[in-house]
Amino acid sequence: MITEDMLLGFMRENAYKPMTYQELEQHFGIEDAEVFREFMKMLNALEESGQIVLTRTQRYGVPERMDLLRGRLQTHAKGFGFLIPEDREHADVYINANDMLSAMNGDTVLVRIASRRSSNGRMEGEVVRVVKRAVTQIVGTYQDEESFGFVLPDDKRITRDVFIPAGRAGGALNGQKVVVSIIAYPEGRSAAQGEVIEVLGYNTDPGVDILSIIRKHQLPESFPEEVLAEAEAAPETISDEEINSQGRRDLRHKQIVTIDGEDAKDLDDAVNVERLENGNYVLGVHIADVGYYVKEGSQLDQEAYNRGSSVYLVDRVIPMLPPRLSNGICSLNPRVDRLTLSCEMEFDASMKVVRYEIFKSVIKTVERMTYKNVRRILEEEDPELLERYGYLVDTFHTMRDLALKLNGRRMKRGAVDFDFDEAKVLLDDEGKAIDIVKRERTIAERIIEEFMLAANETVAEHFSRAKVPFLYRIHEDPAQEKLEAFAAFAANLGYQVKGTRGGTIQPSELQELLEEVQDTPEQKAISTLLLRSMKQAKYDSANLGHFGLAAEFYTHFTSPIRRYPDLAIHRVIGEWLENGGKLTAQREESLSARMPDYAQQSSIRERVAVDAERDTDQLKKAEYMLDKVGETFEGVIGSVTSFGLFVELENTVEGLIHISNLTDDYYHFDETRMTLVGERTSRIFRIGDIVEIRVSKVSMEEHTIDFELVDMKKSSFRGGRGGGRRNEGSSGDSFKRGQGGRGDKTGKEKFGKDKGKGKGKGKKKPEVFRPAEAAASTPAPAAGAAEAGTRTGSQSGRSRKRKGKGKGGNAEGSGTVNAAVPAVSSGGEAPAPASGRNRKRKGKGGGQSTGAAGAKGGMEPRQGGGDGGWAFDGVPTEGGGQAGKEPRQGKRSGAGEGASRGEAGAEPRQARKGGIQIEASQGGGDGVREPGKGKFGFGSGTGGYGGETATFSRNGNERPNGSKGGRSGGGGRSGSAGGGRPKKDGGPKNPGGASERNNKE
Repeated sequence: MITEDMLLGFMRENAYKPMTYQELEQHFGIEDAEVFREFMKMLNALEESGQIVLTRTQRYGVPERMDLLRGRLQTHAKGFGFLIPEDREHADVYINANDMLSAMNGDTVLVRIASRRSSNGRMEGEVVRVVKRAVTQIVGTYQDEESFGFVLPDDKRITRDVFIPAGRAGGALNGQKVVVSIIAYPEGRSAAQGEVIEVLGYNTDPGVDILSIIRKHQLPESFPEEVLAEAEAAPETISDEEINSQGRRDLRHKQIVTIDGEDAKDLDDAVNVERLENGNYVLGVHIADVGYYVKEGSQLDQEAYNRGSSVYLVDRVIPMLPPRLSNGICSLNPRVDRLTLSCEMEFDASMKVVRYEIFKSVIKTVERMTYKNVRRILEEEDPELLERYGYLVDTFHTMRDLALKLNGRRMKRGAVDFDFDEAKVLLDDEGKAIDIVKRERTIAERIIEEFMLAANETVAEHFSRAKVPFLYRIHEDPAQEKLEAFAAFAANLGYQVKGTRGGTIQPSELQELLEEVQDTPEQKAISTLLLRSMKQAKYDSANLGHFGLAAEFYTHFTSPIRRYPDLAIHRVIGEWLENGGKLTAQREESLSARMPDYAQQSSIRERVAVDAERDTDQLKKAEYMLDKVGETFEGVIGSVTSFGLFVELENTVEGLIHISNLTDDYYHFDETRMTLVGERTSRIFRIGDIVEIRVSKVSMEEHTIDFELVDMKKSSFRGGRGGGRRNEGSSGDSFKRGQGGRGDKTGKEKFGKDKGKGKGKGKKKPEVFRPAEAAASTPAPAAGAAEAGTRTGSQSGRSRKRKGKGKGGNAEGSGTVNAAVPAVSSGGEAPAPASGRNRKRKGKGGGQSTGAAGAKGGMEPRQGGGDGGWAFDGVPTEGGGQAGKEPRQGKRSGAGEGASRGEAGAEPRQARKGGIQIEASQGGGDGVREPGKGKFGFGSGTGGYGGETATFSRNGNERPNGSKGGRSGGGGRSGSAGGGRPKKDGGPKNPGGASERNNKE
């Protein structure tokens, strides 16, 4: 019988050349029809899973021999992505947004390496095939378009909206949060198609916000019936026969305690400490024997594998195991018998382990202690607690002494100890955030932390030396160039990192720096940047060491109730102990094949849990600050970017002061020193500066908070340098959309029946024109016809922001397009609805294309001649006018053209003082200036460069060679409408206004 290993091994041989199935049949000498049928099934299965590839000439081979790489795709909100190869020896591969095929975040894909090195030092590739889909459901906001609909995904890494065909909306109403099942994945420029399978409700409904995040990350809320049935079959108590038959060591006479948070229910670790006569310490770490109840291959095991870990959201816990186990028989509750795996270690005066044992045991904890009470006993000597736990006080003092010595040993060998402030959001009965309190890292937390680290290291070293298939927690060495860049940053702040001159940087040198900056304003910034310079810790079947802990051996052994890797190695340990300290060769081979998959799945699920926890934390922090708008606070600048300052308050809430709100000067970003420097005043903003801020805006849609400096004059223009958020009706929007635009993102213009009929209340804010960036950001005039909101129907995707050129008719400008109804084509008929939309796309309209402005319902599209508009930096703009009428000739105003004209055919608005003043002759009509030259001036409060000369052309193709735009400041685009909040790393904005912080762990 031909096996998969035989076939793959043959194809990986150096002499192998791709063969057809007939050639493979002949090579393996297959003659029996049944054997041939099974062989073909195996070929098809391997091809579908991406383990082998079928070429265009119908020949089979393995991907690695065809310059293809298999791995998991990680996408970014900006559109690009990275392939995380299954071959851990291979570097990550950068995938350009245009080379993604139809792949989405988390998909398993095959990638062809296009170039070995890109400009930033990474390999580049292109997706050639999606092997396995990871995203099957999407959570977002439903937008009803009468005969069809769209869902705007909450996950900003999904850059195209999902098209909902007629009859598949599931009863969803406009503006409701929904869960969509994908029925057709995107192909080419067409968007994915989906079907609404669950309506969550409006985002303002109680509980919908958290539920949306749960659905977004596809976190399971309930357990399948068969899993619950297995959990119910577990006993509630432990019998003596059960203890004796397994040969467990009886530790029920020892003073063993658990120390956990006050609200913890899954107690999976307990400890005891003794002092020997020779002065040595004996530490016992006892972990719930979850593997005894969750058998390998059972329904419980499969569900735990799929979940990977428990998820701790702000208002609930989504457990890995059913509560019957996690809070019941597996939890080390006080004064009841529990089965455990124990690691007992003896430490000498230098904290070296001189003896250890790993064994099965049974324990009975004497107390269920909390961190708070242990801290009060050790630090405050609370009389009431001293009396209540008098028989344990000496034990707690011994624990403290041992923990401090273990910590000293770790620091001496060079472990890096990050001490970040953590906070807990307190909620009321309705789930609304009412307070944010800091979590203290007291001596009680440090005791448990040091004891668990010691047990994890001891277990990892034992099984690594025993060469048993195992799972390890690894933290690979960071790239030296990243550490050197970090060292240069620290040097600019006045701190020297040893080892940077001619040698490699060691963990001990980094720890010395962290100790040096302790309790200084720069502490958080340096700690954060150092953490970002390192690689992420993950699970692996190979022991590669842990850089951050400066540990040669490390694993996760101590939390099997809430982490699958711990559970997996518990079963290995139990089997190893039962068989006298060895495993059969067959069992070792089986485990060796499974461990890499366990490691990868556990790492993936860990990231999902972290992202979900972070999302809910940011959500509730934003909710807490909603009623603080207008209030002032003192904060510390934690990060400086090209687009502004991130300031952290005492309660750990972080907000952005956008560069457009620094109105007293024109600020330049010094990347080397991480500062913003005023051009005229030389005022400097640097990391660690204490500033007084005012909360100016809270976005519940993006879970972000905006600050402004109290001592800074309020700006009359916001969003010009780097792009503002998507319009939410505040005075700080970069500009208001007029009729025909999508309107206020939070009001009726977004979700109501009168969508697209905004009256443009409030005065127009002046625009800042930046020639160097005009090709990417010059807004087209808003529509004069509000009812129809006409759009081009020739494109398969629906675009929030379009740029393109018209042919022979009206040019399609850059602006936000209202897609309420299909466009009127040149033949006067409405084409079929588009299957989806890109949030940001470049395209060309044919014939009479319409942009942000279109014909009123029932009228012919407006006709425009070749001289119908001026174009800046090659981007054509439209002239306004009623359907069928010639556009008006004469002087144009850049700011005025970017705003609504009101009724079709009305006189264009004049730019206010402080906006862009453009003087030009159209067709040489006034003869004041030669065509191709114009004059613009920046208004006050924007950095003040008045009277610079701008070059532009009538049709976007007459720009003089070598001409350049005027000066531009800030960190982003000028005057962008609907642009998302910039990334914290200073990169370009996310498509569709995504707000996503760089939160690399």
